[in-house]
Amino acid sequence: MEEHSNRSVAIVGSGPGGIYAAQALLEKAPGCHIDIIDRLPTPFGLVRGGVAPDHQHTKRVDRKYAETMEQESVRLVGNLALGRDISLDALVGLYDAVVLAYGAPWDNRLGIPGEDKKGVYGSNAFVGWYNCHPDFRDLAPHLDIETAAVIGIGNVAIDVARVLSRTPTEMLTTDIGDYAIEAIDGSPMKDIHMFGRRGPVEAAFTNTELKELGALEAATTTVDATVIPTELPVDMNDREKKVRTRILGTLKGLSDGKAGEKRRTIHIEFYAMPVEILGGDKVDGIRMERTKVEDGRCIGTGETFDVPCGMVVTCIGSRAEPIEGVPFNDRWGIAENVDGRVKPGVYAVGWLKRGASGTIGTNRLDSYDVADLIVADFSGDPKPGDDGLDGFAREHNLRLTSYNDWMTLKKLEEGAVSDPTPRQKYSRVEDMLAALDQG
Repeated sequence: MEEHSNRSVAIVGSGPGGIYAAQALLEKAPGCHIDIIDRLPTPFGLVRGGVAPDHQHTKRVDRKYAETMEQESVRLVGNLALGRDISLDALVGLYDAVVLAYGAPWDNRLGIPGEDKKGVYGSNAFVGWYNCHPDFRDLAPHLDIETAAVIGIGNVAIDVARVLSRTPTEMLTTDIGDYAIEAIDGSPMKDIHMFGRRGPVEAAFTNTELKELGALEAATTTVDATVIPTELPVDMNDREKKVRTRILGTLKGLSDGKAGEKRRTIHIEFYAMPVEILGGDKVDGIRMERTKVEDGRCIGTGETFDVPCGMVVTCIGSRAEPIEGVPFNDRWGIAENVDGRVKPGVYAVGWLKRGASGTIGTNRLDSYDVADLIVADFSGDPKPGDDGLDGFAREHNLRLTSYNDWMTLKKLEEGAVSDPTPRQKYSRVEDMLAALDQG
């Protein structure tokens, strides 16, 4: 295999898409120098800031990601933001290839009247808040409420409903922010309504996630048994039938739950879509329209009903936002690209390339395919790479952080708590930098 020690690649984003791109380049372009750039001093993107805090087993993938960052030809460059500290053109001038892997960290909008009211939050913001993400540390959601509405019936919606229902005791083994669990536990909330436009057969959640809702210490989950079908579509393949049969069985078990049995009740409600957020400046209810599914299409019936609530969390997907110099498809919320090529020397992977879909592992194949393009496109004289970036940082007085800095922060986070709590996360960049300055 050809040696590529004279080539350098900048990967913007240290989440799954970026890490898998680095892994692929280590295999396909041995010797290539790779700088993984992140705007935060902490790496791993969605794994750190998006995975539910009570899913520590999922977060353990960061151990494998750490092995990639510890390779001799790989460097983590933290606290450097594309578009804020350095332009895409500047990176293109410094590296033989630039891989954009900064994901889709912003929430899709409902597109209905009232969604700008106080008390309406996107799932990226709300999950980021309880996960100690610096972007959302000061979200301060209004939780002095009796009822919350969660829009969506995917795994993220289940995560939000479940975390809102957990007790401090249940969260002892997690890394949720102390401020978040205190606010959640102190809320007078009694009911959480989780709405899906389609039915149980089309629901996007997995059975594993769904089953967790039936094992909460202080919350009951209910579902209307009459909407759970007894038969599956005849044209459904055997594998999908097996998956759906399990989900329907779990839903059937949840239908035995009685509202009010415990401190909080999660109501899973199908065939309902939001049409308006009600209230003055802040949310005091949501208007839903009954739906039906015909020929695979979700259709409104015209019948509406109102649900009083003090908070709405939308779990309807994510999008990227445009950064100067990056061709952008505003409709899809992704970087304009053809099979991962954005423009000469610039590539996109992960959610920025294809949209917010799939699991963490889905990004692997995607990143490996783009790595083949990068290697095939290497040409011309080598560019400055990491030396050039270090010079740029000195010239512009930028405070960059390293992998060793991250290891220091990691040690401090883990040392701030005792078993069984895994860590106490820093939730502000300035606190991270101050901790590093103190050694």
